[in-house]
Amino acid sequence: MSIAWKSGLLPLKSSIQEVIKNLDETTLQIALIIDPDGKLIGTITDGDIRRGLLRGLDLNSPVETIVYKDSLVVTPEMSRDMVLQLMQTNRIHQLPIVDEKRHVVGLYLLDEILSPSSRENSFIIMAGGRGTRLMPHTENCPKPLLPVAGKPILEHIIERAKADGFSNFIIAIHYLGHMIEDFFGDGSKFGVNISYIKEEEALGTAGALSLIKEIPKVPFIVTNGDVLTDIHYGDFLDFHERHGATATMSVRLHEWQHPFGVVRTKGVDIVGFDEKPVYRSHVNAGIYALNPDTLEKLLPKKHCDMPTLFTRLNSAGFRTIVYPMHEPWIDVGRPDDLEKANLQDGSF
Repeated sequence: MSIAWKSGLLPLKSSIQEVIKNLDETTLQIALIIDPDGKLIGTITDGDIRRGLLRGLDLNSPVETIVYKDSLVVTPEMSRDMVLQLMQTNRIHQLPIVDEKRHVVGLYLLDEILSPSSRENSFIIMAGGRGTRLMPHTENCPKPLLPVAGKPILEHIIERAKADGFSNFIIAIHYLGHMIEDFFGDGSKFGVNISYIKEEEALGTAGALSLIKEIPKVPFIVTNGDVLTDIHYGDFLDFHERHGATATMSVRLHEWQHPFGVVRTKGVDIVGFDEKPVYRSHVNAGIYALNPDTLEKLLPKKHCDMPTLFTRLNSAGFRTIVYPMHEPWIDVGRPDDLEKANLQDGSF
């Protein structure tokens, strides 16, 4: 999503001259015409202006007669892959993002989707766990270095994040951490910057954040070092910021079918039957977006898991939200997970 989209917003009372000036200054190649409440009325491009001038309009004419009111729009929940397909199919380079009330909340630019802009946000990877369930694979190798499709799990995560514009990585290490540090170094051979948090003892999925020396100035992403996914981390961070959240947790829908027919009762009376019902719930997917002030809820060098941190934030009145994931996802926690990941040959 373009970070400069707000500069393309103009009221309906604007003149054609004002729209031309806006198009020149923003380089967005589109103007988003809104009503006083911020709802999208329509769009104007250079082509709309030229067609209006051919009809006899002049530069002082109001834009009302040239606004294109049937523009394609998308919702914030639509995945970037679907957005890209829609733009390529319809041969458009700009696509407004609107909420359920048609308020403009962003703008997709084709060039930025194809080549994401650089992000200053830190990307933190928790890679200090012992990987006990993966023994003996992890007896002499930290879990994040286990190979999947010919390269370490951690390298897959870094490559995916790098493709979304992230270049500043922090890796929390503990168990056999020197092997991770030896392999990745400062990140230069991977085209990124990598620094390390070294846990003297395991501090949990959030506790290691208390060891960060230079507090981030903008929201950052935290992911477990054993999670492989095709998620677009940039979209995830945009979602977090767009909803004004303090902390966002990625979640996946988990379905479980009861192996037996369930009898519904009221006292001793039978009131109904459910034949092998399916229960659905959201489960933690191990990827988070956090604001810098969340670190104030951590005690230095004290163990803390992410659900505990989210509970503390909730209790303090901060907004915590979920990001529903539909992308392929594997938590490489057991030998069969590792085998499954390798069978997928790097496509998650």
